[in-house]
Amino acid sequence: MKQHRSFFAAVMIVLTMIVSTACGASNAETPKNDTSGTDENSVPKQRVLQTLKGDVSIPVDPKRVIGLSVVYPEFLYALGVTPVAVQNYHDEFPAYLKDAFKDTLKMGIAQTPDFERILISEPDLIIAPTWWADKDYDQLSKITSTVLLPQRDDWRDELRDIADVLGKSEQAEKVIAELQVKEKEAKEKLHSLVGDETVLYMMIMAKEIVIYGENIDRGSFIHKTLGLKPIKEFPQHERSLSISLEKLPAYNPDHIILQLDDDSDEVKNRYEEMLSTSLWKNMTAVKKNQVHMMGGKEWFSLGMSPLADLHAIDDVVRAFEQNKK
Repeated sequence: MKQHRSFFAAVMIVLTMIVSTACGASNAETPKNDTSGTDENSVPKQRVLQTLKGDVSIPVDPKRVIGLSVVYPEFLYALGVTPVAVQNYHDEFPAYLKDAFKDTLKMGIAQTPDFERILISEPDLIIAPTWWADKDYDQLSKITSTVLLPQRDDWRDELRDIADVLGKSEQAEKVIAELQVKEKEAKEKLHSLVGDETVLYMMIMAKEIVIYGENIDRGSFIHKTLGLKPIKEFPQHERSLSISLEKLPAYNPDHIILQLDDDSDEVKNRYEEMLSTSLWKNMTAVKKNQVHMMGGKEWFSLGMSPLADLHAIDDVVRAFEQNKK
């Protein structure tokens, strides 16, 4: 372990010297705001971007981009950019990214980035939310041009921020507009299928059962975006609730959207135990065969990414259509 750290420290020192030398040469030859072109063997065209950390020189047309945090890679891909490395929560990518990210390096989800793997990826631009990467900015910026973006409450604003960095603002608006059309069509379709029947969205986790209300990203997607009626018993001031199996019958919906948190044995065992209980079997949604299973990793970014939402719409509409056959 000590040898590994010593090797990494040596790499960082050499890299810092290289970056410092390169910056010095660049400053000596090119004015700060000069974005003029260069020949094929020279440094790629740069532009200066105003950021939370001051002016940062970034490539006009970056080829090797990393977006830190789990959701940023999805934003990049929605804008037509496949990241060279990502932070990943699950061992495998969701189905809608699996083929596209087949050559993308996985770095795990530790909040401190894997600097060695970032180095190996040779990025020419790193983009990250400030709440996630502010503490690591100095080290990241020694590797390559790094842009920190502000925290946003709406993923649409996050997408626009990233698009501004990449010069893809029109693409961002197109992604948002196309999703809005699909959301509207799905909402109308689901209303014709479900009407005023109530829907409860719940997740089985290793240590608990969680149900979601309208005031959290994923719950808002189900109940506001898609218009599926929530149960009246859910406290309006709560975002989500952790409940025991014994309390589940108190929230007795016509439909249940059910998701397993992951593929671990602990989660699977908890789910199997629930299915065998009379409490579960006597619920209205279970008796009517109106429990709709959804993917785990496929729904991980639900309500936080246009790609996740786009594919979740298909999942929900398909599930309710099959139920009515």
